[in-house]
Amino acid sequence: MTGTMPDIQTIKDGMRKTWMAGDFGEVAKFIQHHADDFIANRHITPGLRLLDVACGTGNLAIPAARAGASVTGIDIADNLIEQARSRARAEGLDIRFEVGDAENLALPDASFDAVVSMYGAMFAPRPEYAAAELVRVCRPGGTIAMANWMPETFIGEMFKVVGRHAPPPEGVPSPALWGDPATVRERLREGITELRTSPVTVIFEYPFSVPEVVEFHRQFFGPIERAWARLEDDGREALRQDLEAHWSRHNEATDGSTRVEAQYLEVVATRATS
Repeated sequence: MTGTMPDIQTIKDGMRKTWMAGDFGEVAKFIQHHADDFIANRHITPGLRLLDVACGTGNLAIPAARAGASVTGIDIADNLIEQARSRARAEGLDIRFEVGDAENLALPDASFDAVVSMYGAMFAPRPEYAAAELVRVCRPGGTIAMANWMPETFIGEMFKVVGRHAPPPEGVPSPALWGDPATVRERLREGITELRTSPVTVIFEYPFSVPEVVEFHRQFFGPIERAWARLEDDGREALRQDLEAHWSRHNEATDGSTRVEAQYLEVVATRATS
C-alpha cells in the first residue's frame, strides 16, 4: 500500500455513507442474474453454512438460501441490510442479516463451510484485513469464493473515470486490484492450499438509453451519487459527459437501449486444513 492513509474510522464512516447513499437496491436488480449464476456455480448442498460478506441487499444470500444453505449476510450499510431482510421475509427465507465490517467480522473462527463475496469485500479500504477475515471465518477445507471487478475492463475503467473527477481517499488502494490475479494470490497466500482465478464475462442490460443509464447510476449508485455531490456544476457536467462517453464506447445495443459486457475475476480458494 502506498501513500498516507487518513484516519481509518473517517474512511469507514465515509464508506458507510457512500453505500447508504442513493439506493443500491435499484442497481442490484439489474445484476441479480450475475449473482444467480455465481451461486449456481458453488454447487450448494442443503445445510451448508454460508457467509456472504458485504452482502448488500442479498443478491448472493437469497439464491444461496433458496438452494438450502444456512446463510448469514454481513454489510456495512444499515439500509441495505434492511432491504435484504425485507427480501428474505417476502420469500419466507430464514437468513441472518447483520450490520458488520468485512475487516473485523464479529463471527467465530472456522464457522462457515463457504465464504462468498460479489462486488463487495473488494471495497474494504484495508485489503489485508479483509483477506485475513475471509480466511479466518472459513473452516479448514472450506471454500472462499469472490467476484471482483477487473482493473482494465469496463467497470475498472469506470472507477478510473469517476476517480479522475472525485479522487478517493489518499492511500486507499483501488478496489479493482482485487481483480488482478497476482494481487489476489499475494493477499490470500496465508492459510490457503489451493487458489484458482478465471475471468468471467457478464452483461449489463438496461431498457433505456446511455444518458438514462448514467442518470440512473447518478441517482441510485452510492459511489457516483457521492462523487456527484462533491462537485460543482461544471464538474458534474464533465463527469456526466465522461461517463456517457464511456458507456457509449462499450454499448452494443442499436435500438436505443444499453447493453454492455463487463468482466470480473472469479476467485476460488480452499482454506488449509492445518
